[in-house]
Amino acid sequence: MTRLNKHIARILGISRREADTLIDSGKVKVDSKTAVLGQQPDANAAITVDGKTIDKSSTAQYIALNKPVGYVCSRKQQGDSPTIYSLLPPDLQQLKTVGRLDRDSSGIILLTNDGDFAHQMTHPSFSKVKIYEVNLDKPLQPLHQQMISDHGIQLEDGVSKFMVEKIETPNSSLSADVFSKHLQPKPDQTSGLLSDMARSRLEKTSAEKTDTTNETTARYRITMHEGRNRQIRRTFDALGYTVTKLHRIQFGNFQLDELRPREWKKVEKNS
Repeated sequence: MTRLNKHIARILGISRREADTLIDSGKVKVDSKTAVLGQQPDANAAITVDGKTIDKSSTAQYIALNKPVGYVCSRKQQGDSPTIYSLLPPDLQQLKTVGRLDRDSSGIILLTNDGDFAHQMTHPSFSKVKIYEVNLDKPLQPLHQQMISDHGIQLEDGVSKFMVEKIETPNSSLSADVFSKHLQPKPDQTSGLLSDMARSRLEKTSAEKTDTTNETTARYRITMHEGRNRQIRRTFDALGYTVTKLHRIQFGNFQLDELRPREWKKVEKNS
């Protein structure tokens, strides 16, 4: 037999603690009798919460979705921003998100109707690992990297501390200056002065290479065990950096793998 609070948590998509509160407040009845904490009802027992019978046949569901940028993790569209529920079939739109990703972030988001599972995945006491790939508007100074990883940064809601590792990209060390040298005309191609067209091409290519260099040299992998509201963005902002891309690739034991943006798949609870 399953404990009553666990059964209610799974069916209603709430935590066991919230289920215990419902039981303790007298809102739960088993076979028309007020339930008590720790009760283990028979499998065929009729269970009601606030006078409504809960569906015993409801099975736990677990979904992993690759959330794209621009979507919100709420049931209602916010302005021009669509909701992630528009990416799911109708029979899955009753599921609740396990934590959130803000509109400007992408990556793995879990949805479930198992409140106990959601609680275990999000409560700080369970220390579920989260891994992100982050782009900054400029390379992170070594001192700042050490401050975040070793000591943490003081924010208005407490110290923010997580592991920051640079993502090495092939040829990322090639600077725009070095690249530009390959575009310099040979002595026999010009009289010493670049034509307007050649100069324009050189300046444009150099600028494009500088932008690409910034993107490839300012990419980092973030590993953390908490997830306060916009914590990563606020941490870097406190040090003078802007996060230009934030993509979550792992949440607990769940990874994106081959899942493409806007795609979802069913997953096992103990994956």
